[in-house]
Amino acid sequence: MELLDHTFLGSPLKDWLIALSLGIGFLVIVRLIKGILARRFMARDQVRHDTVYSLVALLVERISMTVIAILAIDMGASGLHKGDGFQTWMSALSVIAVIVQVTIWGNVLISFALKRYQAKVQNASGERMTTMRALGFVGRFVLLSVATLLALDNIPGVKITTLIASLGIGGIAVAMAVQSILADLFASLSIVLDKPFVIGDFIIVDTHMGTVEYIGLKTTRIRSISGEQLIFANSDLLKSRIRNYKRMAERRVVFTIGVLYQTSHDQLQLIPKIIREAVEARDRTRFDRSHFQGFGDSALNFETVYYVLDPDYSLYMDIQQAINLEIFRRFQEEGISFAYPTRTIFLETGVENAKALGPFVVQAEGSEA
Repeated sequence: MELLDHTFLGSPLKDWLIALSLGIGFLVIVRLIKGILARRFMARDQVRHDTVYSLVALLVERISMTVIAILAIDMGASGLHKGDGFQTWMSALSVIAVIVQVTIWGNVLISFALKRYQAKVQNASGERMTTMRALGFVGRFVLLSVATLLALDNIPGVKITTLIASLGIGGIAVAMAVQSILADLFASLSIVLDKPFVIGDFIIVDTHMGTVEYIGLKTTRIRSISGEQLIFANSDLLKSRIRNYKRMAERRVVFTIGVLYQTSHDQLQLIPKIIREAVEARDRTRFDRSHFQGFGDSALNFETVYYVLDPDYSLYMDIQQAINLEIFRRFQEEGISFAYPTRTIFLETGVENAKALGPFVVQAEGSEA
């Protein structure tokens, strides 16, 4: 008994044994409860397929034993004689440990919500998935920021208001140094929230075109038609004129054909009808108009407008090819000739000869009029 009454670091040995027993006992009990609850809720989730049981099982599994050990030490040391400094730091460490545990649970909740949403809408559009990833990133960023500020506020001697003020002053200098990076970061948030394009969209940026593969915090990556990957800074993208063909509901097509000046009046009246029939014979098209547009240098021009009721480019080219072939066939049947660049030269050999011979006409094929 005298040995138990022996003082060590200001406390009797028996108090140290009690503290050790309390700490180890608390740690063991929590570990056992954690294992039992995790298995129990996981088993219920497998039977009932209830997301609530799955979430609780995940939260129990993510209980940090390091955090529990810190709390166990604080509990066991509560009966010991210790200085004010030790008590202050031990209490702060316990509070920080609790903040860390809550942060871990918060991250689990965010990940669980994202996975559940992804499983619920397996065929979700790229726009939705991009938005959900962005919200997940923002949620984790806010959670970590709040947790860090709370942890710093509980450290003895650290004044959070002074720290925030210092960060505000220093932040201005840092912002000037990383201005381009911050511009790309905010541009990324703007792209995610405003959604001018999402992953999977086919876009044209200035003279570059391709399919969006990745939208990051600093860059957006596009797979071009020729196969290489194009990388754009997010801020540069927002400054550019972007054409998003994925969101095009239908494609407006305008084309012009020219016929010879020797074409008769009846043939000219027939041409708009031929073109209209060629367009309307194709599926997924809507005819708009076809008119004798005007007199060109070496052709009589007809302008036609129609719509392809699908944004797919390959489908548009198939339809245009079929229309061109049908127009060519009908022109052959009606004896209508397509125009080509020509030049007509009138040679006058004198007044008497001109009266006798008339104008002498030479057509030079292939030269500009």
